[in-house]
Amino acid sequence: MTELIRKSVGQLLADRAEEMPDHDALVYPDRGLRYSYREFNDLCEQVAKGLMALGIQKGENVAVWATNVPEWVSLQFGTGKMGAVLVTVNTNYRSSELEYLLKQSDSTTIFLIEDYRGNSYIDTIYELCPELKTSEPGKLESKRLPLLKNVVILGEKKYDGAYNWSDIIEMGSQVTDEELEERMATLEPDDVINMQYTSGTTGFPKGVMLTHSNLTNNAYNIAKCMELTKQDRLCIPVPFFHCFGCVIGTLACISVGATMVPVQEFDPETVLRTVEQEKCTALHGVPTMFIAELNHPNFEKYDLSTLRTGVMAGSNCPVEVMKAVMNKMNMAEITICYGQTEASPVITQTRTDDPIELKVETIGRALPNVEVKIVEPGTSNELPANQQGELCTRGYHVMKGYYKNDDATREAIDNDGWLHTGDLAVMDENGYCRVTGRLKDMIIRGGENIYPREIEEYLYTHPKVLDAQVIGIPDEKYGEEVMAWLILKDGEMATAEEIKEYFKSKVARHKIPKYINFTDSYPMTASGKIQKFKLREQSISLLTI
Repeated sequence: MTELIRKSVGQLLADRAEEMPDHDALVYPDRGLRYSYREFNDLCEQVAKGLMALGIQKGENVAVWATNVPEWVSLQFGTGKMGAVLVTVNTNYRSSELEYLLKQSDSTTIFLIEDYRGNSYIDTIYELCPELKTSEPGKLESKRLPLLKNVVILGEKKYDGAYNWSDIIEMGSQVTDEELEERMATLEPDDVINMQYTSGTTGFPKGVMLTHSNLTNNAYNIAKCMELTKQDRLCIPVPFFHCFGCVIGTLACISVGATMVPVQEFDPETVLRTVEQEKCTALHGVPTMFIAELNHPNFEKYDLSTLRTGVMAGSNCPVEVMKAVMNKMNMAEITICYGQTEASPVITQTRTDDPIELKVETIGRALPNVEVKIVEPGTSNELPANQQGELCTRGYHVMKGYYKNDDATREAIDNDGWLHTGDLAVMDENGYCRVTGRLKDMIIRGGENIYPREIEEYLYTHPKVLDAQVIGIPDEKYGEEVMAWLILKDGEMATAEEIKEYFKSKVARHKIPKYINFTDSYPMTASGKIQKFKLREQSISLLTI
């Protein structure tokens, strides 16, 4: 057991700024923006004071709806200094989803960019709060969102009823350094500081309450497992609104004094160019991001020789993709992380010096100070090594609970403090785990348990297949049948019969997909998780037409 960090997110940054004031903290090469740790800490203090001037109290919920813009990171650490709870909003949300989140979270303030991928955030907020057009900034009285008072635009253009980011920075001068210090002194490690909504791979989002202690310790341990130091420069193309961006990314950097190099919106060539330009030593991504980078027509043009480590997580990491990342992208020390938002988010991680077999076949072992056990599903009975069951975890990283949802909290965390992940896994004698599927994804065909992951891994070995997702769909005779959705490599053609033939004599007959569908893309959350429940809905519609 190592000693836990008992300080706030804001204090963690202040400590780094004192230790390494002139070291690069945050770099946006495309904007020509570079902050040293001293400059970044000063900016975050100014943001914190601006929020206090706005009247925001400790524990008050403040939403941010934006891509990976610089203001997002300043807000993360600004709220971390003055105690407001940062509520992160999925960048793909539309009006009904935003309304649900703002209502459910009791947010009093929202920070937002003007638009993203053709979705006007400005139009959306005016649609939800038509009163904004005639109200003074900070004095919104909305019928649909009665608690929402402040709308802040992360841009220079003025909009009716809204503040601009520059207004918040200016308002910071109304609050003294002493007042901010007094506020910081009231923050406790176990206070909630961040709220993230579960990404909806299985339905309705819930607000996960995460504390300073949850986040600072998880970030530090992730960094240590990656062997991240102040010498490292981490390219962060994963979205900040998800734990991958703001814990495994920004906060992990701050925990050890590394440099954050965010990419504002994911684009494979922008990532490759950023790594070369800034000589990044680490890179994060979900498998689909790495696939897009490796398959970019200009991949060979970029010098990725500075890369060393990073994290691949978010969904199952295909063996072939992992090998290509290690060999072609020079990331021999890349680590695999496994977890979920409710665990701040990382539970297990491979280590940089693990042999390739462990990196491609497992999700690693528990982080320091984290307990992991495999139980018989539906019980708390621990299973012996190498037996499949539900993965459960306990420790500093387990969320405080779901916001205003005690029933769901009790369902997820048992009386002994164990978080039940809903994931099926096997753990070996050395503590290394393999996820074999979701409890809800498991296919039961004629009484046989079938694990989609096993079939997906086999499909990845087909020379024409780029990506594969396997689901179960209802069947009158067998209860469920296996269906595979495949994305083929550029320029390749294949038939369902050809794919089925590839399986014959290699896997048991009942595991061969009865249905095979070819597609260009999968329904995804903005953080890169594939929404299997949507694939299932689409499949059922296709087969009943």
